[in-house]
Amino acid sequence: MSRTDPRDLLIVGASLAGLRTAEALRAQGFPGTLTIVGDEPHHPYDRPPLSKQVLTSDGRPPGTALPSSGDLDARWLLGRPAVGLDERTRTVTLSDGSRLPFDGLLIATGSTARGWPSDRPAPPRGVVTLRGRDDALALRAELVPGRRLVVVGAGFLGGEIAAAARGRGLHVTLVEAGSQPLERAIGAAGGAYMAALHREAGIDLRTGTTVTDFRSSADGRIAGVRLSDGTELPADSAVLALGAVPATGWLAGSALAVEGGVRCDPYLRVLRPDGTVVPGVVAAGDVAKVPQPLADGEALALGHWTNAVEHAATAAHTLLNPAAPQPYRGVPSFWSDLHAVKIRSVGLPAAADEARVVEYDLEARRLEIAYHRAGRLVGALTIGRTSRLAAYRNALRHPLEERPRTAA
Repeated sequence: MSRTDPRDLLIVGASLAGLRTAEALRAQGFPGTLTIVGDEPHHPYDRPPLSKQVLTSDGRPPGTALPSSGDLDARWLLGRPAVGLDERTRTVTLSDGSRLPFDGLLIATGSTARGWPSDRPAPPRGVVTLRGRDDALALRAELVPGRRLVVVGAGFLGGEIAAAARGRGLHVTLVEAGSQPLERAIGAAGGAYMAALHREAGIDLRTGTTVTDFRSSADGRIAGVRLSDGTELPADSAVLALGAVPATGWLAGSALAVEGGVRCDPYLRVLRPDGTVVPGVVAAGDVAKVPQPLADGEALALGHWTNAVEHAATAAHTLLNPAAPQPYRGVPSFWSDLHAVKIRSVGLPAAADEARVVEYDLEARRLEIAYHRAGRLVGALTIGRTSRLAAYRNALRHPLEERPRTAA
């Protein structure tokens, strides 16, 4: 089949990655039928503002809809999540029982919030997670000045929620199992800097401890949180910010390699457990577990906004040119905003075995850390030094140019 033959392409995931890949397919000349399936009733929207502008806004929340480059001429099936994939018959089954055939498939189902462990008693009312737009609006209603909020998990999402809540005048406690916030992601020095930012803002940061259970009031609503160090904290609300899990449950029973994400080759082609390619099936965004040269080829699923956007062109090209795919060559990057500082990073700081602090100035709100793995640069993190990132990005891109140009 040539790339210009009419055919049906199916995108499962009305997400950032799904939308941008749909645009790339049309931009690259795909003339056929395009169907986009989404588990939420909403058209694709931007998620980073959910823990920032949406939580901090008053009145009508800011719009989060993603702009589109034009008429996609697509069939949208929203609020109807996929529940199964049969790669042999090349069909996807939806929650209403309908079956969608496809010639090519993009898996872009993203990730879901990691909830409270299922082997423990269910948390009371007022304990929430934040992943989607409806979650953000519900959480914003909880952020009443003077109330007491406990945020469980001091990663990027937990830190942003804590900062937003503190800015709205809540009493915030941030609970982190590690010795510093974000230590696994950006190292001890970066984590210490984040801890200082939180404490300067008046957040009660508790490290080296975890939440064991919750105390409820007579009406079944949260009244307190118990920690593993024996402390009990009063709480009017709590947010579980325990990380994200790739949304792959609907692929159970398929022949795809699914463990911590959908395993792909460098061309974003989905693989079977034996490493062979599933024809005509690609993945993009948070759900895609792709080999990372900066991590010595280890396949990783990265929950980065830029990752989802940059996968699109490669995924579209691979679907339209199965005989001549091109590898994904993006340099990972992410950002976060905490307490009026802008955190920017390129590469994979979490893959490093050494963090070299170039600048550390809390008072001036400046930070620069270079991350190395076996002596080789693999990432950088900055605060107040965004202009330095271009040089780091160029240095990180060099080993990526050595990747294969054609499929094996």
